[in-house]
Amino acid sequence: MANPAPENVEAKVEELQVNGVAHQEEEEDDDKVTPWEVTTTKATGIDYDKLIVKFGCRKLDDDVIARFERVTGHKACPMLRRGMFFAHRDFVAILDLKEQGKPFYLYTGRGASSGSLHLGHLVPFMFTKWLQEVFDVPLVIQMTDDEKFLWNEKMKVEDAKKMARQNMKDIISVGFDPTKTFIFNDFDYMCPPFYENIVKIWKVVNANQARAIFGFTPEDCMGKAAFPAVEAAPCFASSFPHIFGEKGKKNDIPCLIPCAIDQDPYFRMCRDVAPRLKAAKPSLIFSSFLPALQGAQTKMSASEPNTCIFLNDTPNQIKNKINKYAFSGGQQTVEEHRAKGGNCDVDISFQFLRFFLEDDAELARIREQYTKGELLSGELKARATLEVQKIVAEMKERRDKVTDETVNEFTKIRSLAYQY
Repeated sequence: MANPAPENVEAKVEELQVNGVAHQEEEEDDDKVTPWEVTTTKATGIDYDKLIVKFGCRKLDDDVIARFERVTGHKACPMLRRGMFFAHRDFVAILDLKEQGKPFYLYTGRGASSGSLHLGHLVPFMFTKWLQEVFDVPLVIQMTDDEKFLWNEKMKVEDAKKMARQNMKDIISVGFDPTKTFIFNDFDYMCPPFYENIVKIWKVVNANQARAIFGFTPEDCMGKAAFPAVEAAPCFASSFPHIFGEKGKKNDIPCLIPCAIDQDPYFRMCRDVAPRLKAAKPSLIFSSFLPALQGAQTKMSASEPNTCIFLNDTPNQIKNKINKYAFSGGQQTVEEHRAKGGNCDVDISFQFLRFFLEDDAELARIREQYTKGELLSGELKARATLEVQKIVAEMKERRDKVTDETVNEFTKIRSLAYQY
């Protein structure tokens, strides 16, 4: 008997996950990855190969990356070719559309949780900016200030909206094209077509499915159970009539969502309901997590400032945080390190360079020297500090030029410079 095609297996896993009966494993899973919590007991971090199987998505392999380069005429960026973006759902469908000259758009977002983004937040936005340049398509960015209000009992609506606006300034500083980018926060953008899509999603997702996907409990406020449809609604082009017009009403213009893999449950649900709403399924491309300073057992968290490098940290703060908190893969003494070498897989300074250093040759040289013990932990931290300081300084320089008028330009209800 022939083995089932990988696509069919993954589709079945996706369906089972939506209905809450997949992967009831006997052994306890060392990795916990949800939209609200990311932890592991392993020093090397999340087992992403295992997570691909668990979530039922596909590995972003060399063949897909090679096809991307052929279709777009662009070399894969470091985050793509180094495997920081490592998995996908139907990314090849987007490449088909690009090859055929058919329309699609990009969608990503952010839930405001502090006055400033940190480096972990920056990763998907840097990648999305690059995709916007390569694909030359519109982008919608959702700020889920309503989510933060619902999940934080002490949060006031006004504070959530204020944080979202501040985060918008950080996001704009990444360098998105204002003629092709629409940024909105949920409290201020809820037009009738957007709300219609939310209600349609509510109607086809039952309470058992919502509990299975998101883990809601009877003690949770009803707004939490209702919210996933709000994050799913931007997957449908009809939610943005000012961008897609009459053609968007058919919901046959798909989107590509670059995001961290902990956001997958929202869009797994959306992909399940899309056919029932006669809408195109969203495609996704998933990033791994930038680890916390203390180690890869968890990701950076804005609620724990010492785990993060914020975009408003000073050069001295960055240096002190990396020197004091960045987990080292080196040995206990210089002599031992020279003899045994360091472990790049657990060293946070090296992971920062892996994410942000452009030069492949330099990164390979640093890995080799550190592994052999030729480069000491303090020297590696110093190199990582310089690179992080450089990125934060460049962001700050652009951020200083972003005014309230600039934000208004991105949030204005308007058509974008793209013909559908």
